Amino acid sequence: MKFYFAPLEGVTDPVFRRLHHRFFGGADKYYTPFFSPTSDGRIPPRDMRGLDPAANVGITVVPQLLTRRSEDFLWAAKALAGLDYGEVNLNLGCPSGTVTAKGKGSGALGDREGLERLLDGIFAQAPCAVSVKTRLGRNAPEEFPALLELFNRYPICELTVHCRVGADFYRRPARPAWLGYALRESRNPVCCNGDLTTAARFWAFREAYPEAEAFMLGRGAVADPALFRRLRGGEGASREELKSYTEALFEEYCAAFGNARAALGRMKEIWFYQICLFEDTGRLEKDLRKAAETTEYRTLVERIFAQCPLRAEGAEPVW
Repeated sequence: MKFYFAPLEGVTDPVFRRLHHRFFGGADKYYTPFFSPTSDGRIPPRDMRGLDPAANVGITVVPQLLTRRSEDFLWAAKALAGLDYGEVNLNLGCPSGTVTAKGKGSGALGDREGLERLLDGIFAQAPCAVSVKTRLGRNAPEEFPALLELFNRYPICELTVHCRVGADFYRRPARPAWLGYALRESRNPVCCNGDLTTAARFWAFREAYPEAEAFMLGRGAVADPALFRRLRGGEGASREELKSYTEALFEEYCAAFGNARAALGRMKEIWFYQICLFEDTGRLEKDLRKAAETTEYRTLVERIFAQCPLRAEGAEPVW
């Protein structure tokens, strides 16, 4: 089986990727949060910091691009191929309203002719392998068969299917039966994505669809950083291991941002998910969300590790 770490904006940056790999591993690839190339033909410094190979040494990283223009995809893909990236991912899944209103992300799925032009242009001149991440459609899953028929025309190196539609955002239940359809009907390799957030959910899905071999997990792997390792037959995260990992993240964010308050903000994003790995957090969880000073943050984290039991079966999602 192959396991990929999904991109989460504001979470899975180079610091996170590097430390997750060092402490827990288990992910075959890490996908970057999307970069939106424009017609100026340059990668902004903010995005370049995450795409610089020096920031991703020792791990396999796949840059993700968000665009509706094949010309912009191609110049960015060529630049990334020049940095020795062997694969670039096209984002056709983002459900954000500010993205879909521009016909990008899952918004592109509602314009069949525009999507066909985009894919024609990309695959006519792609300088490296191109994978695609898609949803089942923009508004209804019944859009997916026609979309898959279109995807089948192109040499997509891997098609990641998130089993929701764009209008679902992340709130409505996933539709895993459509992953079964994709596995049967796709001419390209399929990676399964969508609500595989715990070991129990993963194994239930795998029992139903044993032919599935590639899986993309995101929020569940932030909540339980040892999830990939557990799915490969290894141990869950120990309290000591998790504490060292969490401390290392905070210290490296302080160094990377040059600002402890900014690092605190990033750690709150991670703890939004990771708190689900603990039981009986009660008031500590609320206080952690409100913490405004680093000393307060450190005290609360110490109390969580000292007082709150780890869930034996891994994180219990509440988002």
